[in-house]
Amino acid sequence: MEQITWNDFAKIDIRIGTIISAEVFEEVKNPAFKLQIDFGAEIGILKTSAQITDRYDVSALPGKQIVAVVNFPKKQIANMMSECLVLGAVEKDGKVTLLSADDKLENGLKIG
Repeated sequence: MEQITWNDFAKIDIRIGTIISAEVFEEVKNPAFKLQIDFGAEIGILKTSAQITDRYDVSALPGKQIVAVVNFPKKQIANMMSECLVLGAVEKDGKVTLLSADDKLENGLKIG
């Protein structure tokens, strides 16, 4: 595994956000959800998709706080521009468990 420097890590903007809406992403090849996530006043609401359909029900996602990288360039995914990368632990079978906080936190708090 390649090592990075502290300066490399400092470039990554990782924040706490709350999922405000989730829907099935019909237009993609692999099952996924479209998410809108509130990262607070400084960053606002960002869109992304997540292949988490094996572990999560779409109706249970709104209100869930997650951890995401918010400073990647936008990426076209089917008919949507993804604006952040939700972080999760990927098991050997490909199932993803979203990273989250134990307690309710302010949206937009930096992870460091």
